[in-house]
Order: sequence, then C-alpha cells, then structure tokens
Amino acid sequence: MNLFDNFKQKSPQQRFLFVLGLVFLGLYVFLALTLFVWKSMPVEIPYNRRVILGVLLLVYAAFRFSRLLNAESNR
Repeated sequence: MNLFDNFKQKSPQQRFLFVLGLVFLGLYVFLALTLFVWKSMPVEIPYNRRVILGVLLLVYAAFRFSRLLNAESNR
C-alpha cells in the first residue's frame, strides 16, 4: 500500500487533520530538543527537570506518532 495513494483518497478534512497531527508532532520534538539544548532559559528550571520534561515530551510525541500511523492504516 502506497502512503501517497492513501493520502490522495482522503477528504480535505482528513488531510488537514493528518497534517495538523504532523505539525504538532514536530512541535513536541522541537520543544523537547529545545529543553535539552538551551542552557540559559528565561524561566529558571533546573537542568535535570528540563531533561525529565524533554523525555516526557519525546515519549508523548512517539505515542502520538504511533496513533497517527495506526489511524492511517485503519482507513
């Protein structure tokens, strides 16, 4: 099954929600990486708690990505 064939068969609403899901996936990954890399943040959060929050965001992003892929395969 080709992913692009499935993408063409969707309604505009389904395509929009798929793209929105990808945008939020990228946002979660970007936010997690920012927490890891940015040393002097405007908000004072200890580095070990930033790492914990970043890991939680990455786990949540992986969970959302798996749900997005499962929703694609079910349609």
